[in-house]
Amino acid sequence: MPYLVQVILLTLAAGLAMPAGALIARFEHIQSDWLEQELRHSVVAFGAGTLLSAVALVLVPEAIKELSMTSSALYFLMGGFAFMLLDILLQKINTPASQLAAMLTDFIPESIALGAAFAYGSSSALLLALLIALQNLPEGFNAYREMRVSKRLSSKMIILMFGLMALLGPISGVAGYLWLAQSPMVISGLMMFAAGGILYSIFQDIAPQVPLQKHWAPPMGALLGFLMGVLGSMALSH
Repeated sequence: MPYLVQVILLTLAAGLAMPAGALIARFEHIQSDWLEQELRHSVVAFGAGTLLSAVALVLVPEAIKELSMTSSALYFLMGGFAFMLLDILLQKINTPASQLAAMLTDFIPESIALGAAFAYGSSSALLLALLIALQNLPEGFNAYREMRVSKRLSSKMIILMFGLMALLGPISGVAGYLWLAQSPMVISGLMMFAAGGILYSIFQDIAPQVPLQKHWAPPMGALLGFLMGVLGSMALSH
């Protein structure tokens, strides 16, 4: 199968994990309040673990192959500051879409990087596609719940919107494949920028939602999320 077709299919599949996560969130109401609460926190923690594995196993290792120490530090900090400023802006305008914004700011640069990785035959391309899908599922779950609190949009409208946003994946992936593959420094900068932003999001937005007193499943959710990345990396490297 031509690489360009693979880029389109993989980025679309990864993007469709967002409305899939929203669908799970829509039908999460189950009989036991205890199980519903612990399940929700575990899903959030799983997402944090998956995001951390994307940073540790793909984004940073691939980026530092092309960047100097100074450039790596600069792009990483720029990503963190950019996400912080976005967080401050969303709080000031009192929007219920901070998780949505974080989801898109992860998804778009990662899809661009995925397209470029396929173009120059990087072994991390399939792993990155897997991790994007794994992180989009709990992020879609989270973003749906956050947006439903305000009651401004119906469930169907939010899921439809997430489905349309999934198309940004193939667009970004094709752009990376066709136009940025010959600029490894640019791709590495994007990866490091995304890594800094993701790490900021984990500790600012996601991790604080995980703890539950006298419940131990959520931390195990984070471990499982990270483990999925480790196992994927091992499977694709053999």
